[in-house]
Amino acid sequence: MKYPNSINKTYKKTVINYKNRGMDLESMINDACSYYLENDIAIIYKKPTPIGIVEVDYKNKAVIKKAYFKEPSTLDYNGIYKGKYVEFDAKECHSKTSFPIKNIHEHQLKHLRRIINHGGICFLVISMNDNYYLFKGEDLLEFLAKEERKSIPFKVIDTKGYKLDYNYSTGIDYIKGIDIAYKELINFENTKVEN
Repeated sequence: MKYPNSINKTYKKTVINYKNRGMDLESMINDACSYYLENDIAIIYKKPTPIGIVEVDYKNKAVIKKAYFKEPSTLDYNGIYKGKYVEFDAKECHSKTSFPIKNIHEHQLKHLRRIINHGGICFLVISMNDNYYLFKGEDLLEFLAKEERKSIPFKVIDTKGYKLDYNYSTGIDYIKGIDIAYKELINFENTKVEN
């Protein structure tokens, strides 16, 4: 097609790469973790995936050439907030209507149950329909016990979940979601040790 002033416009079809989906979500959560740590609000870290190294190339820098996963990873993040153990996973969902349960592995559900049974706080941070939700582990387990569906309808996440705010300085502010969702479990007394 000829455009005025001989300008050629080429439109490229966008190729979506799902290989690193969730990395933007994780980056925003990592920003929040850093903010909370720097401001002495909470101590929460992303857990490294346990790997076994088979082969390393030492020619330039030490580069791992072959490795394997030692064991299935549990949830992405863990730490402590107001005296309570916290563990959660970040999940990004591209469906507009439902969250596929296959995104949560059986060993993760088992681990989630254990954390809750020991009085810890356990949840998912779900990115869906241009919003972020804190979805309590208790609500997830209740849904799975009652339903035989292969996905959680968006309406359930939107109704039972707690909408999380995002801003550039804090990242995804999941601590406010914890304060609301788990107010009955959180000890709001601030007992800091003086230096």
